[in-house]
Amino acid sequence: MKNTWNRREFLQRTSAATLAALAAGAPVSSLLSGCTGKAGSTNGTADTVILLWMAGGMAHTETFDPKRYTPFEKDMEGNRVLSTFRSVPTVLDGIHFSEGLESIGKVMDKGTLIRSYVAADLGHILHSRHQYNWHTCYEPPQTVAAPHIGAWIAKELGPKNPVIPAFIDIGQRFTVGEGEELKAFHTAGFLGNEFGPFFIPDPSKGLESVRPPVGMDAKRFERRNQLYNELISNSPHGEFGSDYQKESLRRSMEQAYMLLNSPEAKAFDLSNEPRESYDIYNTGRFGLGCLLARRLTEQGARFISVTTEYEPFMGWDTHENGHTRLQEMKKMIDGPVAQLIKDLDKTGHLDRTLVILASEFSRDMMVEGRPDAKVLEQVNQPDILSDIKFYGMHRHFTDGCSVLMFGGGIKKGFVYGKTADERPCKTIENPVRIDGIHQTIYHALGIPPDTNYEIEKRPFYTTPDGKGKAVMDLLS
Repeated sequence: MKNTWNRREFLQRTSAATLAALAAGAPVSSLLSGCTGKAGSTNGTADTVILLWMAGGMAHTETFDPKRYTPFEKDMEGNRVLSTFRSVPTVLDGIHFSEGLESIGKVMDKGTLIRSYVAADLGHILHSRHQYNWHTCYEPPQTVAAPHIGAWIAKELGPKNPVIPAFIDIGQRFTVGEGEELKAFHTAGFLGNEFGPFFIPDPSKGLESVRPPVGMDAKRFERRNQLYNELISNSPHGEFGSDYQKESLRRSMEQAYMLLNSPEAKAFDLSNEPRESYDIYNTGRFGLGCLLARRLTEQGARFISVTTEYEPFMGWDTHENGHTRLQEMKKMIDGPVAQLIKDLDKTGHLDRTLVILASEFSRDMMVEGRPDAKVLEQVNQPDILSDIKFYGMHRHFTDGCSVLMFGGGIKKGFVYGKTADERPCKTIENPVRIDGIHQTIYHALGIPPDTNYEIEKRPFYTTPDGKGKAVMDLLS
């Protein structure tokens, strides 16, 4: 039976899991080698991961898996519409993308296109629940605060550069929409705060994240730092945290303080980027996030997430005006994503950097959720499209999604999986699920598939019950 928790229950249970994580002692590895950074790049094909997150539900038929194009006509039947954009050729023979993604299409000879990702069936299709599932590999809610994939990687491999945070999250604010739900998976959970994300909500202000405020001298900053330590001591961390969790938090603060005084902090200052390069990336916060990700990769970051940001009914969350909204979203991502791949390739970093572009699920004009689901969410989407605002992919769809992967041992110029050409445009060949995605990433990094820690007197694996298997066909 699938979870049908409402938002309040979701928050209550994830909050309880977070408090439990605070009280937990040091997680104990069951691997003889010990999960303390001994796994890693010597056994793998990648050292660094960049996750480009299309938050909100990126429609596969409107992006990387176009179907039959039907232009808008007033009072047309919605069921006729499979794609609202024309398809355009890519650098790969016979492979087309949706119009507006021409630049990414030109670099697909450097990566793999997965057209058969199948998202989990989580009952009520909440974005926060699916994002939690994608980033942790676990279906919420959990009794254990499940670590983000970036936290697992930071824990297992450690920092490439001790000054640069091993896990960096760029672009997501927590002052919009489902802020608390988003925080539930932006965490290292029981692994400890030192492996959690270093947040940069606005990449154009990245330097502000690693420098004291303007006008604050060193002594004043030190006093503020001491005050912050006192506040932490009086917070739930100080009250409920185990010695392990307190020590992990202390180390995370020391790492941040070390970064403040390092020459590597200049990597966060985008004003140092040559104007010609800056302008290519400057399509907004996401584009500049890609630029910052490139600069931090060059300085030795281990895991970087760059998001278009989840905000309800904004961005890829296209409950109306799907076609016109996607015109703008494509302008936001096409140039920066392609330039990121080209820049990493030019400097040789792409060989050891795994870049992933993904979303929590796809979208469809008519079908909500999984086509054969017994319970479908009711959405105010007419069968007859009387206005162009109804023209687009507005309903959540979980049975066919696209994922792009580049570098780090991934095959070049490769297409994996297939979806049906007629509605419902669901996966019909080589389905890939989240545990397969995660284990493919871990395999590329040299992290053993049975990596786990004992928590609450039971093993907690990188994928549920340790059953996830890498999709070896994706690897070169």
